[in-house]
Amino acid sequence: MFGSDPIGLPGLAVMGLGFTLFLIALLVARARKGAGPERGATRSISSWLGIIIQGFAIGLMSYGPVRVELDPLSRLALGEAIAIAVLMGSAIALFALSSRAMGRNWSLVARTRSDHDLVTSGPFRYVRHPIYVALFLLMIALSIAFGHGTRLLLGVPIYAVGTWFRIVREERLLHGMFGAQYEAYAGRVKRFVPGVF
Repeated sequence: MFGSDPIGLPGLAVMGLGFTLFLIALLVARARKGAGPERGATRSISSWLGIIIQGFAIGLMSYGPVRVELDPLSRLALGEAIAIAVLMGSAIALFALSSRAMGRNWSLVARTRSDHDLVTSGPFRYVRHPIYVALFLLMIALSIAFGHGTRLLLGVPIYAVGTWFRIVREERLLHGMFGAQYEAYAGRVKRFVPGVF
């Protein structure tokens, strides 16, 4: 159904390094959160469905044949590597800064705690869901690295559905906990693109 474009080794190498660094940032965020008991935690278990849908969309970018056929020193191979480096660098930085701003509030699954803070600093000053923007950049980097750019035609809508599923639940939890404070924040800060959307 979807073909694959020829790629070069430099892009694959950059993707491998970037993905490793992203996983390290994820482990650091998890360690920062701590493993202690969460007082008064309220979780939205249904957000797991959104995680699965997002994961499927991201995984779709790496599934299928990979054609490593470009001369490693060609302009196209080096251009791919640069594009992947920019996308992955942005994704890692956005995720790391966001998870650091959230501190103990960060969690894989949507939830609030009795001591939960409304985080409006760091990347949250500009967009309400910077981690989902970071994952979207990761998905695009994967599609370039594996030569599966046409899969974005299917992957982007699937990712959007999974993301929407998650943010509806997260925003409902935050609104329930912070009320007017969250409404004011949401009124001045867009979800994904500063000042636009």
